[in-house]
Amino acid sequence: MNIHPIYTENDYNVALKRVESLMDATPGSREFDELEILSTLVESYETKHYSIDAPDPIEAIKFRMEQEGLIQKDLVAILGSKSRVSEVLNKKRKLTLEMIRNLHANLNIPFENLLEEYRVQAS
Repeated sequence: MNIHPIYTENDYNVALKRVESLMDATPGSREFDELEILSTLVESYETKHYSIDAPDPIEAIKFRMEQEGLIQKDLVAILGSKSRVSEVLNKKRKLTLEMIRNLHANLNIPFENLLEEYRVQAS
C-alpha cells in the first residue's frame, strides 16, 4: 500500500483508477482498508476542487416537483393559493416560515435547502 495525499489532477486520476480496481475488495482485507483510505482522500480532493453549490430554495422545490411528477396546482395545499404558488416559483415572493415548514413536511425537502438566501424579482 503506497498511499499519499492527492495534490494534483494526475494524483486524483491515479487514485480513482486504484479505487476502481479495489471495488470488489473483501471487507477486513488490506485491499479493503486501502479502498477506505483512498476513498476518503478522493472525497476530500473532490470537495475542495469540484464542489457543487446547493440549489437555491426555488430550484430545490422545482427539482422535487420533477422527481415526484408534480405540477404547480399540486403545491396549492402546501403554499396557500394558485397565485401564491406562481409567485413563489417565479421568484416574485419569498418563502415564509410556514411555507418552509409545509414544504419540508410534505415534500421532504431539507430545511437547509429551503433556508438558503435567494433573490426575488422586483415588481
